Amino acid sequence: MLRAIVGFSLRLRGVVIALACVVFGYGIYSALNARLGVFPEFAPPQVVIQTEAPGLASEQVETLVTQPIENVLLGMNDTASIRSQSIQGLSVITVIFHESTDIFRDRQIVGERLLTVANEMPAGVSAPQMAPLTSATSVFLTLGLTSSRLKPMDLWSLAYWTLRPRLLSVPGVAKIAIYGGGERQLQIQVRPQRLLAYGLSISQVLAAAQRATGVQGAGFVENANQRIVIRTEGQSITPAQLGDAVLAPADGTSVRLREVAHVEWAPQPLIGDAGIFAQEGVILVLSSQYGANTLEVTRRTEAALRDLAPALKAQGVAIYPRLFRAADFIQISLANIRSSLLLGGALVAIVLTLFLYNLRTAFISLTAIPLSLLTAVIVLTQTGATLNTITLGGLAIAIGEVVDDAIIDVENIFRRLRENRASTNPRPAFDVMLDASLEVRGAVVYATFVVATVFFPVLRMSGVQGKIFAPLGIAYILAILASLGTALTLTPALCAVMLPGSTPETESRFVRRLKRIHRRWLEALLDRPLALAAGIGVLCLGAAATLPFFAGSFLPELQEDSFIVHMAGVPGTSILESMRMGREVTRALRGDPDITSVAQRNGRAVLGDDTLGPQESEFDVTVAPRGGEDIDAAQDRIRRILSRFPGFDFGLNSFLTERIEETLSGQTADVVVSIFGNDLDSLDQTANAVARILRQTRGGVDVRILAPGGMPEMMVRLRPDRLVQFGFEPVDVLSAIRTDYQGTIVAQTYAGNRIFRVSVILDPAARLDPDALGGLLLRNADGDIVPLRELASIALGTGRYSIMHDGGRREQIVTCNVAGQALDSFVAAAQSKVAAISLPAGTYVEFAGAAEARASAVKQMLLDSIIAAVLIVILLYLAFGNLRNLTLVLINIPFALVGGVLAAWLGGGYLSLGSIVGFVTLFGITMRNSIMMISHFEHLVANEAMPWGRETALRGAAERLLPILMTATVTALGVLPLALGSETPGREIEGPMAIIILGGLLTSTALNLLVLPSLALRFGKFD
Repeated sequence: MLRAIVGFSLRLRGVVIALACVVFGYGIYSALNARLGVFPEFAPPQVVIQTEAPGLASEQVETLVTQPIENVLLGMNDTASIRSQSIQGLSVITVIFHESTDIFRDRQIVGERLLTVANEMPAGVSAPQMAPLTSATSVFLTLGLTSSRLKPMDLWSLAYWTLRPRLLSVPGVAKIAIYGGGERQLQIQVRPQRLLAYGLSISQVLAAAQRATGVQGAGFVENANQRIVIRTEGQSITPAQLGDAVLAPADGTSVRLREVAHVEWAPQPLIGDAGIFAQEGVILVLSSQYGANTLEVTRRTEAALRDLAPALKAQGVAIYPRLFRAADFIQISLANIRSSLLLGGALVAIVLTLFLYNLRTAFISLTAIPLSLLTAVIVLTQTGATLNTITLGGLAIAIGEVVDDAIIDVENIFRRLRENRASTNPRPAFDVMLDASLEVRGAVVYATFVVATVFFPVLRMSGVQGKIFAPLGIAYILAILASLGTALTLTPALCAVMLPGSTPETESRFVRRLKRIHRRWLEALLDRPLALAAGIGVLCLGAAATLPFFAGSFLPELQEDSFIVHMAGVPGTSILESMRMGREVTRALRGDPDITSVAQRNGRAVLGDDTLGPQESEFDVTVAPRGGEDIDAAQDRIRRILSRFPGFDFGLNSFLTERIEETLSGQTADVVVSIFGNDLDSLDQTANAVARILRQTRGGVDVRILAPGGMPEMMVRLRPDRLVQFGFEPVDVLSAIRTDYQGTIVAQTYAGNRIFRVSVILDPAARLDPDALGGLLLRNADGDIVPLRELASIALGTGRYSIMHDGGRREQIVTCNVAGQALDSFVAAAQSKVAAISLPAGTYVEFAGAAEARASAVKQMLLDSIIAAVLIVILLYLAFGNLRNLTLVLINIPFALVGGVLAAWLGGGYLSLGSIVGFVTLFGITMRNSIMMISHFEHLVANEAMPWGRETALRGAAERLLPILMTATVTALGVLPLALGSETPGREIEGPMAIIILGGLLTSTALNLLVLPSLALRFGKFD
């Protein structure tokens, strides 16, 4: 088969070259039109369910809303986990499915389950709703609005009614969350003393407001010729009109709403707020649709903002369009990866020209690079994959490898043509090229499939690590398979066109000198196989023994310039206090000249997914680090600034790191300690003990308890006997309390195409004093007015803002980040200390986060590596047919291990998951060279009838010197830009891999060229 393919390519070389040009052109087209991103989609399929429960406390939301919904969701097929959070007025449940499921089918199943529980929700609780489908990194743009002319409430209306519809019409935008300002409402703010003076009740105010704002359809008039629609108007749509609505007659006159209440436009009771550069404003957080092209959506959105800019400016509104912009990191990362590809290609070209000393042979070899990479791009784009830093990183690592097959083929053809030309009886060039190509084809094919098999453990990785690293392995395998195809077709065709009649008579001076040095060293080592084997064995055992002492991490620190700072006060902290402290923090951060923007988001957003309370804020901080400074230094400076503010807990993370950590454990931190149990007080007690341990463990920073107790509550317990005594129904009392303090929506009014809610609520001044709750006046059916304290016991108590579940179990969570310490060693130390805690009955602790994910990934890779090793041994046995030569090829693995371990040690002694994948890649790359060496020994004995001995070993090693040295050098130079730029955006994951590959290539190449011939001479079987 191989003979037929190579023979076809040599005979119909014009056709082959033309087809290669077509593939090249279509590859460029595919690359220019591909979807771009930072990472592949790494989150498993998940569905978020939100249920609004206005006025209910967290405990009530948990019992009345969250648990009934969880009960109908538990037991669904393919469910990995169900997490929930119950906060005041809102239930959020996240259902996570197994990776192999279809997200659209998952949403359908969840929707069917929700239909069964929608009618069981308590009165006043809305039906459960699924959030729009987005990806893990869906937030692509955060922008802010401020104005010295408009009130925050008017800014919110501008954002909701002007910007939001225009931006949602942009293809690819899924949802927009709005922080700050407050929804504009036409509010009837009841004054209790005025109601008392007129002897009226809050229920009468509600009824009057509904009568004044109701909208009724009137039908139509139709005669024989036409139909005329009747449109009625008369709804009170302004504060003045609504204030004139009659409430009740009194002493021959009419009491109007304005006499017992302030009727005005006002924001709804705030659930959150926003500030930009310490100035009050509105923040919009934009999320893209699932699978959208982030760069394209960003460009379209920014074009829409430019269209809106003149109108905003005319209204005195300043817009901050780049408080966070995901496209910045994507563009920088992709540019760095592209530069690595180009620089690696340029270095490969220089080295090939230097070694081959012939521009034509160098050109033929180099054609394999663009054609192989573009073929991989075509396959990736056609299968729906994005071009991101991971897939492009796989191609960048493969850039030196894809040229190997062509180098081996061209070098052998080039050498055989030169030998044929010097022969006294030269053969036809066609026959020489065909035989020369087939001479190395078998070994190259087996070597390529061995390299692909080595990636089996990477392709088998599950979870977030699998979603990140598997695309790298796929891109790498596609590239080397394409390079094999190129070497079988285009390379012989180009050789047939360009090489006959142009080969030099002798090798270059540089190559001849290399061969002399190599022969001299090899002759000195050939007679010492046992000593060499013992020395190499000691080195390999030493390298393997050091591996357990390396510090480990999940992923390297991503070099993003956008950070999220979390600020949390004590439970019960007001929005006003959080915003005041936020302004102080913003001013302090702005004092750092490298910090370019700071924006604060407090609490929850309208139409948002977050469940933060008024005591919690998130800051979007953008940094422009000093030249040469890594991101760790910028984080240290920010942490030093935040340490000036006692009384608040702070956390710091970059955007992508936070998204990855949230996917791993549901929380945005390096280490997540989950505490399970039934009793909330016991959970809090254990959480406080765990938090102390994490703070005292070296490296622990940003320690937070996510759902602390102690939030102040006013406990109102109705007294049934007093209700009967005074003639009140419980629901009427509860409705009155809710109306006064939460507000009750009685109608909707409209102006143009804008719709506004009409609500009845207590006057803001009357809602400031908690003690005033007992004085709330209620009116029974007989007209008697009774204060609430006569009908209920009222006491100040404590509760909690949030109650969390995981799989239906109550959960308390402690999180922390790790700085200045290896993640795995920190977790090991913390686990041993936490294990010593005496836990209350029914309470247990689990660790999660990046360290657990890394340990799980390493364990899975070790298991899959055993399977891969069996497959590789089978392939090698098929290639060589005897165990001795097979073992000689496998010796390359410890050869490579020595250099990889040394490189990791020089690189700081850290082994991230990327470094471990780097070892896998290294073993595949370097095994190719040992296969080529051993297979050439077999060729000399079997095809050229040379007796196996010292001279055959010297000749075989000399003839393999150039291709092995070239392939190793070009592979090293191909990944060199990644290694040198490992701390720049886009190269953080591939950089550690490249460092491992460089170190391993150095030792494995030296040992392949100098030690392997000696071991083959002593232990090989070639007869």
